[in-house]
Amino acid sequence: MGGQSSNSPHGTLLKINLNKAPAPAEEGAELSAVIGATVPTGFEQTAADEVQEKLGSASRISKDRGKIYFEVPAQSLPQVHRLRSVDNLFVVVQEFKDYQFKENKEDALKDLEDLVKKLPWTDPMKVWELNNSLKKKKTKQASKQEDCAQNAAGVEPAGGQDTEEPQGVASRNGEEEEEDNEQSYTKEELQAGSGSETKAGEGKTGEGDAKVLKFRVTCNRAGDKHSFTSNEAARDFGGAVQEHFQWKADMTNFDVEVLLNIHNNEVVVGIALTEESLHRRNITHFGPTTLRSTLAYGMLRLCDPQPTDIIVDPMCGTGAIPIEGATEWPSCYHIAGDNNPQAVKRAANNICSLLKKNENKESTSLGIPLDIIQWDICNLPLRTGSVDIIVSDMPFGKRIGSKKKNWDLYPACLMEMGRICTPGTGRAVLLTQDKKCFAKALSRMGHIWRRGQTVWVNVGGLHAAVYLLKRDQSKGGGL
Repeated sequence: MGGQSSNSPHGTLLKINLNKAPAPAEEGAELSAVIGATVPTGFEQTAADEVQEKLGSASRISKDRGKIYFEVPAQSLPQVHRLRSVDNLFVVVQEFKDYQFKENKEDALKDLEDLVKKLPWTDPMKVWELNNSLKKKKTKQASKQEDCAQNAAGVEPAGGQDTEEPQGVASRNGEEEEEDNEQSYTKEELQAGSGSETKAGEGKTGEGDAKVLKFRVTCNRAGDKHSFTSNEAARDFGGAVQEHFQWKADMTNFDVEVLLNIHNNEVVVGIALTEESLHRRNITHFGPTTLRSTLAYGMLRLCDPQPTDIIVDPMCGTGAIPIEGATEWPSCYHIAGDNNPQAVKRAANNICSLLKKNENKESTSLGIPLDIIQWDICNLPLRTGSVDIIVSDMPFGKRIGSKKKNWDLYPACLMEMGRICTPGTGRAVLLTQDKKCFAKALSRMGHIWRRGQTVWVNVGGLHAAVYLLKRDQSKGGGL
């Protein structure tokens, strides 16, 4: 993460160089930031690979599962928001690698309060301001698009993230607007961000009347050796933030969300850059088990899709996987299907919403390479050996189907998937929480499927697995 350690009363402190060249920073020197990103657990390396590929930055994977950190110039914030594998983004204020908490609750909380005055808030607040100007640009563009398109697709409210929340605060939810149109900051905006439009210490806008910023603190805590709860930490740390900045606490209509992430002895203080999670970017019509787009991206990336590959999701539900696939891998052909007519209708509506969104962005939109079909998973209307990749979220037997039905369904699915998949080069990536049933079904399919990588993931609090399977060279018995 590009920092160096020094001794502090709380243990090892990771110093983060946010806008510093070796010499004293000159006026107009490029602002940079360490960005923290929450990602689907199990897909941290996938996210790190995407950051390296698209931003050219090396990432550090946190010990606290589901988080990565990377350093970028502030001008790259628009590209950061276009990452497909991240759920939420924040700018790191400071990180303590080995924070020594006092055993006594009052002392431990007092230390957290005292920490607020010592933290380097200035540059992270500049990054927050730049991020705000990006959001304002997007809002203006979105309103222009709505004026042009009378039938713009509506966005339904979405569920929140799994986190310990302070003071009964609702977690971030909903959908982040799509960011495919190129945006960059002008020199003037960067200088404005490094100036005094919103003086962190005063909470002012600098436009005549002072505007006091509203804020909340969200604490995510993991570990059994803390003498305090996440609510208590958020309350006391938040009180010190309020006193330091003279901001106003507001748990719902806040301008700034300060994050206090505590994982055993690792403490990270950050400022949120996403009000709503990026993972629902493609979906407007939700089903009972809609898959997060970020998880869909991770599953697709495991397959390493190549141009002209035919990619099939035979149990597509609301279409999260094929829609993500068609958006990110447009040189492949994507086929989605489901036996449930309601699911097919929802997926078709989501595809229509995406097409409308694309039309609003580009007058010469060519559509997306994706078809949706209602079919029987055990009797697919596809030629033997005609499919390169199969990616699917299989029924867990919780909200849809039952574990008893899975004992018959899984072997039949794997057999039919094996039939349509190209021998030797074909591959499948399948997500399931019913691991026992899947392992049993797979053990009977050694002549068809070879098991490759397994990624352990958390899906809505359930421990699930993503299996990468390779299609055997043989045609397979009975195929």
